[in-house]
This record gives sequence, structure tokens and C-alpha cells, in this order.
Amino acid sequence: MKKKLLVPIIAIVIAFTTLSFKGDFFEIAKQIEIFTTLFKELNMNYVDETTPSDLMNKAIKGMLADLDPYTVYWNEQEVEDARINNSGMYTGIGATVRNKGDKMIIIEPFKDFPADKAGLKSGDQILKIGDITLSDFEGDASELLKGASDSEIKISYLRQGKTETTTLTRGAIDVHAVPFYKLINENVGYIVLSKFNRKTTLETKAALEDLKSQGATKIILDLRGNPGGLLNEAINIVNLFVPKGESIVTTKSVIKKYNKTYKTQKAPIDTEIPLVVLVNGRSASASEIVSGGLQDLDRAVIIGARSFGKGLVQRPKPLTYGTQLKVTISRYYTPSGRCIQALDYWNRDENGDPVRVEAKEYNAFKTKGGRTVYDGGGIMPDIELESGKFSPITTALLKDQAIFDFATDYYYSHSVENWNDFSFTESDFQKFLSFLKSNNFEYETETEKEFEGALRKAKTEKLDKEILASYKQLMNSVDQAKEKALVEKKAEIITLISDEILKRYFYRDGMYNYHIINSPEILEAVSLLNNENKYNKILR
Repeated sequence: MKKKLLVPIIAIVIAFTTLSFKGDFFEIAKQIEIFTTLFKELNMNYVDETTPSDLMNKAIKGMLADLDPYTVYWNEQEVEDARINNSGMYTGIGATVRNKGDKMIIIEPFKDFPADKAGLKSGDQILKIGDITLSDFEGDASELLKGASDSEIKISYLRQGKTETTTLTRGAIDVHAVPFYKLINENVGYIVLSKFNRKTTLETKAALEDLKSQGATKIILDLRGNPGGLLNEAINIVNLFVPKGESIVTTKSVIKKYNKTYKTQKAPIDTEIPLVVLVNGRSASASEIVSGGLQDLDRAVIIGARSFGKGLVQRPKPLTYGTQLKVTISRYYTPSGRCIQALDYWNRDENGDPVRVEAKEYNAFKTKGGRTVYDGGGIMPDIELESGKFSPITTALLKDQAIFDFATDYYYSHSVENWNDFSFTESDFQKFLSFLKSNNFEYETETEKEFEGALRKAKTEKLDKEILASYKQLMNSVDQAKEKALVEKKAEIITLISDEILKRYFYRDGMYNYHIINSPEILEAVSLLNNENKYNKILR
């Protein structure tokens, strides 16, 4: 217990240091000296053996915990991972993996890369890498998968209860910012933009020019699920469709040097081609700069669901020994003046959660052409579709990996020859509901959290016996409501299950081809682009 109390104390001391950097330099020096002496005395005198690096990491995390979730400390490996992510190139096995406890699961092997060629599949649990058994390994096991290009590595894995082995050769992995594009109905160009790395503009421009050469006279830019990335790439993507010199995004901060307006710098590719941008609740940051900029300049119609609302700007600041602090320095604002940020981490409710602005408090802004748009965090589409939204139950299913695990079972019990023939039936959905029950899927609603808190309070006041029966009845009603929510959100859930299943059989190409025919957002976009009067009316 004594040791647990010491870490928050250290964190508080460091927090005071952070708050002082913008003020009195004497106070900064004083707080650093206090922390230095405390840290030394703690490590020299504490009753049990302590690890300085562990204590420091916990102290840093404690200091940053009450800020926004994007201000983080990166160790040397995390700095390298960020560099690789932004470059779009790395050396490895060509698969996304998920670490949970001592388990490493293959989430998605990329087509024709080492993991795929070696036969690894989504859902495989890696047991051993080379001579190292993962259950005995301390640290980030995914680092064991990295190595020099052309180096071999033996892997043991568990698949459907059976242990198997394979040997793969590491190679250069090219992470495409534009994983798919295609001409639809002979004149509509469809481009999927999945991330904003250093190759984003180059790949998007190439796709746009290729589609135009094939006969595209209208464009759909799909930013659904795009988490963002490099700011300059977002500006350049907008620049493909708007003239040089347009203001795209403004950053504002209490620190004057971070107040800046970013404008397009180059000649565009096409300022007239009709354009639709697709977004959803997982389109964030740079995706919101693109969609918000194009909306405010009346250059594109936005379709889907309100975007995530990540409008905080981070900048990496080098520290010692190859580490970095990725610190929030300002907020993003669209050309009309709207703030993209949805959650206010500096004003929290009674539970300590960041405040979200209510719809009745949204502010109105004007686009370049005089249309009314609103803030409130994220980008609200011009055409909002229910199919693009993510409910709490869906989010919980994704977080718990329930959809992923069901898709794994489906893959090994069904044969699908062609993505065009795939259909997730009502019978399949009922099997999914049974799968959730048999695997004890549970998620806690905000309502349940509040009720549980009230029950704990009642216990301290010796009132729990009187209200326990009512509490159980309430929880029963909540459980019934959650089961009902699963059925009510069936279309939303089936879409996500279908995506996960299709990737197992036909990789992302098959999934995107299936979207073109079945996605409500894409179908709505094509319909709008083929209705010139309606398209122009929205933008007027």
C-alpha cells in the first residue's frame, strides 16, 4: 500500500513542474530540484527494491493522465514506430497483430506479403517466435517479428486448437495510403484513402489522374475509418480540388508561435469535377481537415455520419536518450471558423469525464458560399445516414473482439467462392447472437455505471438492503434493453461482420468491391452525383 501511494506523489510533483514551464523560471528550477531529490531518496531508501525506469514511466504517465489522451511520452521504440508509420514503409512480416496479456493474435495478414505467403491467417495465435516462447517473454513481443529484410524466422502458432509451425522471410512492407480505387458505372471514380502518411498525396493524385483517364467525370473520396496523420498531407489533398492560396485550416493556441493559417500551395488537379466525401465516426484529425475544408469551401458534398472530432494538434518534442514528448500545442479550426474538437478535456463533469457540447449549444457558421454549418465537434455531413453511425453496443462488440472472433469461426466453417455471392443472412445473425451468449459477451452501459455507483453509495449509508431488490430489477431491465439494442442495430452490426468475413476470404480488395455494390453510403453518393440538380442545390 505504501508503494502505491508514492507513485501519485511523484506524478503530482512532476505535474506542478509542467504547469510552471510557461511561468516563473525560478519556480521551474525549484520544482525540478524537489523532484530530483525525491526521486534519488526514494530509490536509495525505499524498503523494497525499486526500478528507476519503472518509477519514472509511472510518474510521467501520472503527470499526463489528466491532460488530453494525445499528449503522450514516447520511448525510443515508440519514436521509431511513429517514424515508420508516417513513412509508409517498414521491414517486417506484413501483418497487423494484437497483443493482449501474453497472447499475440494475427489481426490481418496483408495480401502477398511474408505472413500471407507463409500461410498465416487472421485469428492465429502466435505461441513462439524463433526460440522465444511468448508466454515467457516480458516486453513488447511484436518487436520480435521485426528484423533485417530477407532474414528468416520460424513461428509456431495455434489455429482452431491445433499447433502449427511455419517459416517466413521478412521483407520490405509498403503501406499504401490509397489501398483501393476503381471506376464505377463508367463515370464515377471511387478512391479509398485510409491514412495520411508521406505517400498520401502522391498516391491520391495518381489514383485521381488514372480514374480521369479511364473516363471518370465525378469522384467519391472515402475517408471512413481514416484516423488521420500528417497535417501537410491533408492540406495537399484539399489542394487537389481547390485553387492555390485557399485557407484550409487554422491552428490556435495560447502560445502565439503556434497560431497559424495553412493555405494551399500548389496548382490543383481539378477544381470543377463533382466531388463527394464519405466520413463516419472513425474519420478523425486530418480526415476532418479534408472534409471540413472541402465543405466550408462548398467544394464537396459530405455524406455519412458525424466525424470523430479530434481537433487537437500535436507536435513531437525531442527529449534525451532518443525519447520524445508528443504534446498538444493547439486546436484545429476549419475555414469557416468551426472548432473540430468534440471533447473538452479541460472542463470535466462530476465523474471526471471530458465535457461534450450539447446540440442546443452548437454555433452556426457560414461556408464560403453562405451555407450554414455548425460546430459541436467533428464534421456533420450534408447528408446524414444512419448506416454510417456507430452505437455504443457496436463499439463494445468491436472493442471486445466479438465480431473478429465470430468471423474467425465463420471462416473455418463456411466456404465462400466469390465476394459477389456472399450474403450474411438472418440465420447467420441469429448464430452470432448465440455466439455472444456462449462466449459470455458483456458490456457495461453508462446507465449501469451510474446505478452501480448509487448502490455503492447506498451501502456506505446503510440503505442497500432496502433498495437491493429494486436495483436487481433495474439491472434486469437494462439487460433486456441491451439485448434489444443488438437487434435494433442489426444492420450496423451485419455490415461490420461482413467486412471482417470478406477480408478473410478475399482480402481488402474483395471487401472494397463488395462495398461498391452494397454500402449505403457509396450508393447514396453515386445517386447524388448522378443527380446534378440535387448536388448543386446542396452546395448553393
